[in-house]
Amino acid sequence: MSEQGEKSNDVVDAQPTDTTDAKPMSGSSSAGIGVPKFQAVGGDGEPVISAEDFFADEYKMDYPHRGKAIIINNRTFDRQLGLGERTGTDQDAAALNMRFMEMGFDVDIYHNLVVRDMAIVLGKAAGDDSYNRSSDCFACAILSHGEEGIVFGTDAKIEVKVLLEPFKGNNCKGLLGKPKLFFIQACQGMQFDSGVGVNTSDAKGQMEMEREITVYKIPSEADFLIAYSVVPGYYSWRNSANGSWFVQALSDVLAKHWHDMDLLTIMTRVNKKVAYEFESKTGKEFMNQKKQIPCITSMLTKEVLFKPKK
Repeated sequence: MSEQGEKSNDVVDAQPTDTTDAKPMSGSSSAGIGVPKFQAVGGDGEPVISAEDFFADEYKMDYPHRGKAIIINNRTFDRQLGLGERTGTDQDAAALNMRFMEMGFDVDIYHNLVVRDMAIVLGKAAGDDSYNRSSDCFACAILSHGEEGIVFGTDAKIEVKVLLEPFKGNNCKGLLGKPKLFFIQACQGMQFDSGVGVNTSDAKGQMEMEREITVYKIPSEADFLIAYSVVPGYYSWRNSANGSWFVQALSDVLAKHWHDMDLLTIMTRVNKKVAYEFESKTGKEFMNQKKQIPCITSMLTKEVLFKPKK
């Protein structure tokens, strides 16, 4: 075959296109576990973000309000669930309430909510459009029993993604382009982490974009941070007197650095504190000397720096 004939079988001047690393989808999706889907689209018109703020490396943190912080503290559960009382969780709720208030949040605490009420509380917060448009961000702490990707209300379980749904960019325009921060103290499985021994030594080791464009798209899943107390598959530890390891560490690091350190650095310090400073002590030998490491899932697009409000 001639060279000309070979070329005729090639695709000439084809334009590159994007595709997904998955099989074709049917378009169906799950609404979640046992609760209605709550939408939270409030107000009229699209939110306006200045080009300067849109392209900045830090989130804008000079709105009139810091934002709403919701704490859901589930301590006791319906008997049929077979879940024990979460002693120590009230200490966690009190510590986070203090930290959030110091940081300038308007804090609401809810105790022992059924799953429907958990969804309603968060749906209403996402739908408070006028308040959200004048706020820096949103924060939520959920303190409960859990399984992988799931937290418990006092009556049943609910997927974490269902609780986050109202805050996505296509549902919550008031928080579009703003950080949505979720801190989840709950087990994610039934494995124990026994840890690995380490020997230490004294040795020390050593977009350009077109600014004139005025309409932009932001992924609806962007600007979330979900900090789980433990990695998927494992138990999360809680002390009956002092509260959970994760919230103790989070409260301590926030108290010292919320005003001078970005959030991802703060959460890395929290990971280190939980990993290095805590080890289980129980009356059951098979549960002793266990370790824990939190898990941070970040879809943030900028640095989160909580500058003190004037």
